[in-house]
Amino acid sequence: MTHLLHIDSSITGENSTSRRLTARAAAAWRAAHPEGTVTYRDLGADPLPHFDAVGNVARLTPPDQHTPEQAERWRLFTELVGEVKSADTILLGLPLYNFGPPSTVKAWVDHLIVPGLSFDPQTKQGLLGGRDFIVLASRGGGYGEGTPRAGWDHAESWIPHGVALTGLEPRVVIAELTMAKVNPAMADLIPLADASQAEAERAIDALWTPVAA
Repeated sequence: MTHLLHIDSSITGENSTSRRLTARAAAAWRAAHPEGTVTYRDLGADPLPHFDAVGNVARLTPPDQHTPEQAERWRLFTELVGEVKSADTILLGLPLYNFGPPSTVKAWVDHLIVPGLSFDPQTKQGLLGGRDFIVLASRGGGYGEGTPRAGWDHAESWIPHGVALTGLEPRVVIAELTMAKVNPAMADLIPLADASQAEAERAIDALWTPVAA
């Protein structure tokens, strides 16, 4: 049976573009996989702990030598990596905050980088490859080539490097200029924002073909 891991990270609730995109994609996935199952994780509402000294020691120490605190962190590592291993498809909502990914997404990635669970410590071969990893990104401004802030989006450029050790290879769909309708200084960019949103929605709708009845 096919399985979807659906992850949101936005802190803006119903105003979130990335949440709307992941919801659209999840609905399309369900239509194409009516017998499939879904795991949902909301990093915005239920953030993970940041990667710290306890987690670092826990991932490098044999489990039978863990302290209780390290054992709890190891349990979290195995839970998060297990969610990825159980999934055929992963949807990640990735808004751009202060020109980078949400810290909650960074924490999620940090908790996936575990020797023996997500990559072979000897060969460095990733153990999570072969899954469809779709990143649905949103950004309030425009960061494309030729714009004043070209190259300032450090979320899109970071995510493939962040998960590289695991073998995951993200496909990124972007909706940008999302602040155009709420920032008067960007009002003349509303048509471009609408076009970007429509293009992202078309890309999402083309991801899966519903199974014929």
